[in-house]
Amino acid sequence: MKVAIIGGTGLSGFDAVDWIESYQPETDFGPPSAKIRYGRERASGVEFYFLPRHGGDHSIAPHRINYRANIAALKSIGITQVFAVNAVGGLADNMGPQTIVVPDQIIDYTSAREASFFDGVAGPLDHIDFTEPYSAGARQALLKSADVLKLDCVEGGVYGATQGPRLETAAEIRRCRQDGCDLVGMTGMPEAALARELGIDYASLCLVVNWGAGMTANPITLEEIHQVVDRGMADIKTILLRAISELA
Repeated sequence: MKVAIIGGTGLSGFDAVDWIESYQPETDFGPPSAKIRYGRERASGVEFYFLPRHGGDHSIAPHRINYRANIAALKSIGITQVFAVNAVGGLADNMGPQTIVVPDQIIDYTSAREASFFDGVAGPLDHIDFTEPYSAGARQALLKSADVLKLDCVEGGVYGATQGPRLETAAEIRRCRQDGCDLVGMTGMPEAALARELGIDYASLCLVVNWGAGMTANPITLEEIHQVVDRGMADIKTILLRAISELA
């Protein structure tokens, strides 16, 4: 099994990893966001591939990410399992800042993104079953790892994928909550669906970095978001490495 981590906001690299090789395969959809690196974590010996979806310098906005190129590139080097990291807003009462969540459902509010390999243009028209958008085995590996590490992690939740790059209005957040969303982020789709189309098992590990717009009296500030990201990503990395060892 070849496992890749797709990093998001706050996860553009790993410490204490010896990088062995790097790949930047050309695909029919262009190059991926950055080189895909293959490395070994020194303490545990866990080996994995890593791709930062926003680019190595975190310069690619959510709506401009070439999701098809990223997933196609991972497939081309034999990746069979993806753990995706997402920084998100919390909408449910038990999903405030600093909460780690393994969602089990998605609602897609994005628009004008190239969202399929099988759209009748890029490839033959075809359809996938997306009833359960995340791999059950991959989700359980994340949840078991958090449990073993005694790190609090919420099981399940609906991820609402919005267009970005701006944050949502208070009215949009109210609509998301009425629709049943527990989390809101900008990169969950079409990444998950594209992985399903190419037969790659896919699960998301979310770090809640702020409450949704209008849910608190104070406005959302990027400074506060970055503070939560800095505190929470160490736990995210620990869970990911333990989950990879679970699947080995």
